[in-house]
Amino acid sequence: MTVQVRKQTKGGNTKFVGALALVGIAGAAFIGYRMTNKPAAPPPAMPAPGDTALVAQARGYTLGRADAPIEIMEFADFECPSCGRFGALAEPDIRKNYVETGKVKFTFYDWPLTQAHKNTIPAHSAAACADDQGKFWPMHDVLLERQEEWNGFVTTDPRKVITGYAERLGLDMAKWNACMDAGTHLNRIKANYALGMTRQVNGTPTFIIDGRLHTGGFAYDDLARAIDDALAAREAASRPIPATP
Repeated sequence: MTVQVRKQTKGGNTKFVGALALVGIAGAAFIGYRMTNKPAAPPPAMPAPGDTALVAQARGYTLGRADAPIEIMEFADFECPSCGRFGALAEPDIRKNYVETGKVKFTFYDWPLTQAHKNTIPAHSAAACADDQGKFWPMHDVLLERQEEWNGFVTTDPRKVITGYAERLGLDMAKWNACMDAGTHLNRIKANYALGMTRQVNGTPTFIIDGRLHTGGFAYDDLARAIDDALAAREAASRPIPATP
């Protein structure tokens, strides 16, 4: 009996120690998860409607010739799925057929929807900091192409993912990281947002084509038609008025 009791006690202790080990492993895994998935910091507040103090500081990012007859202003959010679709499906052809031919200059303005998109401010900051090194548009393109890698549904640490993009773009990482840490361009982002508010922007992407708000579709054909109409109007306005006999 004594031997049998000792065997049972030994087996019981083994099970108890094993259970403690499993609890310890689970606890360590949970702590590790919490350490690597820290809650995202609250995004900075964007200007309220009617807050126009920043508008004079608004400064977008422009592709194309400065003397192009038509300007397209895009107000967009890097984490916005519709902006991602436009960037992938329509924007390459807009650039090829209108920007590269000198007909249009295309200007991107930050319009982050911080209440809906948790990771949008780090993305906008990343692009602005890349602009300091002449790489706004390459960063713009990769952020839109790879939304599924850094958006708020997949990570609470978007900067870790976006840092990889900055490295692959060949940025000076010390300068880029310093810019990100300091929030150097947050006021520029806010100013661009404030400008959009004065232009009746209420969603993304929104396009202003030669001064006219475009509220139609975001497909290439829709925008091309609006651009062609604006070009035709410009051409008509530039024709001399025939002299009266």
